[in-house]
Amino acid sequence: MTGPLDLDAFDPISLEELTARAALQTRVDRKYVVPAGELPGILDQLGPETQVLELGGVRAFRYESVYFDTPELTSYRMAAHARRRRFKMRTRAYVDSATAYLEVKTRGARSATVKERLEYAFDERSELNEDGLLYAHDTLDGAGFDLEPERLRRTVVTRYRRATLFVPGDGRDAHPESRATVDTQLAWELDPAVTGRVRRFETPGIAIVETKSGSRPSGVDRVLWAHGHRPSTISKYGTGLAALVPALPANKWSRVLRRHFTPAA
Repeated sequence: MTGPLDLDAFDPISLEELTARAALQTRVDRKYVVPAGELPGILDQLGPETQVLELGGVRAFRYESVYFDTPELTSYRMAAHARRRRFKMRTRAYVDSATAYLEVKTRGARSATVKERLEYAFDERSELNEDGLLYAHDTLDGAGFDLEPERLRRTVVTRYRRATLFVPGDGRDAHPESRATVDTQLAWELDPAVTGRVRRFETPGIAIVETKSGSRPSGVDRVLWAHGHRPSTISKYGTGLAALVPALPANKWSRVLRRHFTPAA
């Protein structure tokens, strides 16, 4: 299955209701790399009570993320070597609604991840404008990173379609309420500043499913386990950049790269 994801079997849920029922501020995220052809069978087993986020009649939304890094790829290398203290910076654009945010993720010495974001000009999402640089400076400095945001440059752009599912709980801890996102039609593009030329690739044969629940596994996790899938170590930025530039250190993502990503041409 490489075409649009079939979500017609699910009832819709609004963004307001989804946020109210499954905000999940304290949660465990698990990521799975799933062959696209297996998605219909997995979705069929989620049950009729499952709902899908729908906005304006759209159920699979176009996302675009532009990642920024230093010329030495500091952000990438911190993640590749599993450093306790690391950061990630990107603009995330919701293409269908023409809105965007600048997002900065930082992880401190105690391994607590903090994500902060700033509403951003949609037409300027491919660069760090004056407001973006100021926000990046304040955020990174506040997290203890000695880094000049002016050195950050566009590195990788990712594009995909995302559907968000809500699975109600049964009122017992064994089956809690949960959310899951399903990303399909994934594509990556390397900025020519990294290697001197543009590189692109797509992975139409896979989807990335991310479950978000409390401390207990969700119903979606259990369905995925029943189909033989286990959580994977994958990062759209890290794994994508490693596939586009095979010379980079990538032991952290080596299994996923071997199984699901073909080397960049």
